[in-house]
Amino acid sequence: MLLLQNITLVQFKNSLHSSFVFGERIVGICGNNGVGKTNLLDAIYYLCFTKSYFSKTDVQNVRFGSKGFRIEGNFVRNEKSEKIVCVLRENGRKECSVNDEAYIKFSAHIGRLPCVMVAPDDVEIITGGSEERRKFLDYTLSQLDPAYLQALMDYNRILQQRNYLLRTFADSPHRDMNLLDVLSQQLLEPGNRVYESRNELLEFFLPIVRELYETIAGSGERLEISYQSQLQTDSFENLLRKSRDKDILLQRTQIGIHRDDLQFTLNGENFKNIASQGQRKSLLFALKLAEFQILLKHNGFAPILLLDDVFEKLDDNRMRNLLHRICVENNGQIFITDTHCERLKETLEQLQVRHQIIELEAQ
Repeated sequence: MLLLQNITLVQFKNSLHSSFVFGERIVGICGNNGVGKTNLLDAIYYLCFTKSYFSKTDVQNVRFGSKGFRIEGNFVRNEKSEKIVCVLRENGRKECSVNDEAYIKFSAHIGRLPCVMVAPDDVEIITGGSEERRKFLDYTLSQLDPAYLQALMDYNRILQQRNYLLRTFADSPHRDMNLLDVLSQQLLEPGNRVYESRNELLEFFLPIVRELYETIAGSGERLEISYQSQLQTDSFENLLRKSRDKDILLQRTQIGIHRDDLQFTLNGENFKNIASQGQRKSLLFALKLAEFQILLKHNGFAPILLLDDVFEKLDDNRMRNLLHRICVENNGQIFITDTHCERLKETLEQLQVRHQIIELEAQ
C-alpha cells in the first residue's frame, strides 16, 4: 500500500510554513477559495513527480516575496518508510532526494510513487487539442515504464533538432540533406517504441474507460473511443520518406507520434460537440480512474488519488456513483478538496467510510 503520512511546505505558493498529518486513508480538505486547498494537492503531486501539476516553471511555485521553496513528505510504500524532499534553492538550483539520497536524474523518480490528479481544467483532455490527450497518455505510460519516458524524451529532442534544421532550409541555399536523413533515421527507434507502447496500452485501457463512463453516467449512453496514429497506415520510415518534400516546404515534421490523438464519440457523434458539462466530466473521471486501475494492477497497490473541486458540474447521481467507486470500492489513499465544508463532511459520512477533514483558513 502507498500512504502519505505527513507533509511540510515552506514558501511553496501561498504557504509560508505549513505542516499536515494525515491520519486516515480518505482526507477531505475544505475552505474558501484562495486558502491553499489546490496548492496542498499540488505539493503532494510535486513529491510524486518532482514537478508541479499546474505551474510550468518552478519559479511560479515560490511564495511571493520569497526565494526558493521546500517540500518534505513521509510516505509508507509497501510497508517501508520513504522520505521525499524537493527543494528549489535561492540560486534556482533544484534538488530532489529519497531517504536523503539525491537524484541525478529527476526522471528516475517517476513511477516510484504513483499518483493520479483530477483537476477542473483537465476537461481540456476532452475539449482541447490533441496535445492534451497525448500528454495524458504520456503521463500514464511514464509511470508504468521508465523506458517509455526515455524514448519519449529522445524522440522530442530529435524532433526539435529536425524541425530546427527544416527552418534553416528556408534561409539558406545550401541544404544539408544528409543531416536531414540522419535525423529522420534517429527518429525511428524512439518513435516506434512510443507508438507500440501507446497501442499496447490502449488495447485494454479503452474498454475500461467505456465501462467506467457507463458506471458514472448511469444512463446507457454509447461511448466509443479510438486511437488515431499515422503509424497505423504504414511504417514510420516510409511515411517520413514520403513526407520529406512537404516537411521542407512547411519547415516542420508532419509525420510522427507527435500527431497521435484519441477520438471520442457519443451515440455516433463527436463527443465534445454534443456532450453536456456533466457528460464531459464523467468522461474525464472515467479516463482518470482507468489510469488509476492500470497503475494499481501494474504496481500491486493503489496510487494516491488527488481530486480537486470534483463536486462542480456533476449532478448528485453522478457524484454518488463516482465517490462510491473511489472511496468504497478502492483501498488507496484519496485527497478531496471542496469549498463547502458541510457538503464534504455530509458526503463522506453518507459513504460510511473512515475519513479526516482538514479545514484551511487564509494565511
